[in-house]
Amino acid sequence: MAQGRTKPVELDPVWSRITTEAEQAVRDEPLLGGLVHGTILHHATLERALAYRMAQKLASGEMSEQLLREIADEAYAADPEIGAAARADIVAVFDRDPACHRFIQPLLYFKGFQAIQAYRVGHWLWTNGRRDLAYFIQMRVSEAFGVDIHPNARIGRGIMIDHAHSIVIGETAVVGDNVSMLHSVTLGGTGKEDDDRHPKIGDGVLIGAGAKVLGNIHIGNCSRIAAGSVVLHEVPACKTVAGVPAKIVGEAGCDQPSLSMDHLFGNG
Repeated sequence: MAQGRTKPVELDPVWSRITTEAEQAVRDEPLLGGLVHGTILHHATLERALAYRMAQKLASGEMSEQLLREIADEAYAADPEIGAAARADIVAVFDRDPACHRFIQPLLYFKGFQAIQAYRVGHWLWTNGRRDLAYFIQMRVSEAFGVDIHPNARIGRGIMIDHAHSIVIGETAVVGDNVSMLHSVTLGGTGKEDDDRHPKIGDGVLIGAGAKVLGNIHIGNCSRIAAGSVVLHEVPACKTVAGVPAKIVGEAGCDQPSLSMDHLFGNG
C-alpha cells in the first residue's frame, strides 16, 4: 500500500438508511429513544445490531443476553453471508409488506424477520457441529416468536414471512431465494421417516396463509400455493395450486409472485 493511502471505507446503504431512519424516529418519538439507541444507534454495523437484538429477544434464565450476543457476534464474524442475507431480508420485507414503511421496522418490531435472523445463527451453529446450542436457539425462537425452524433447514436470501405466527419448517426442508410466506405455513414431513423428508421450495414462490406442504416434494420456481391448501405432490414452475389436496388451478399470474404478493386466482 502506498504511503499515506488509507483503506477505502466500505459502503453499506442498508445500514446507512437504518441509522438515518433511527435518528429520525428518536426525534419523532423521544420515549423510544432508549430502545432505538440501544438496538441501532449504539452499534457500528448491522451485524452488531442484529446480534444485540437477537440476544435481547431470546435471553432467559437459561442463557444470558451476554452469552447469546457473543454467540451471534461469533457467527456474523465467521460467515459474512449471514449479514448479507439479513440485508436482503430487510429489503424484501420493505418491498413486499404494505405495513412496512421503513427499514428499521423489521429490525425493531417484526417477529418474522427476527426469527429468520436467529435461525441463521442457529444454522451456522449446526453446520459447525454445535448442535445442542443450535437446538437451544431453535427452542427459544419457537417460545419467543411462535416460529419453529429446524437449524438444519436451508433457507435462502430475500425471505419475507408476514405475521409469522405458527410457522413450521422441518429439518430437511429447503427454501430458495426471494420466497414469501404468510402465517401458519408448514413445510413438514408425512411420517416417521428420518431421511430427506421435507419440501424443497424453489425461488420466488408465494405460499399463502395456512398452507401445508408435506413430504420430500419440489415446488417449482415462481409458483403460488393458495391459502389453506395441502400440497402432497410436486408443483411445476409458474403454476398456481389450491385445495385439499392441492391441484393446479392456473398459471402463477406473473413472473415473480413472491414479489407481487398477488393471491387472487382471477389473476392467474
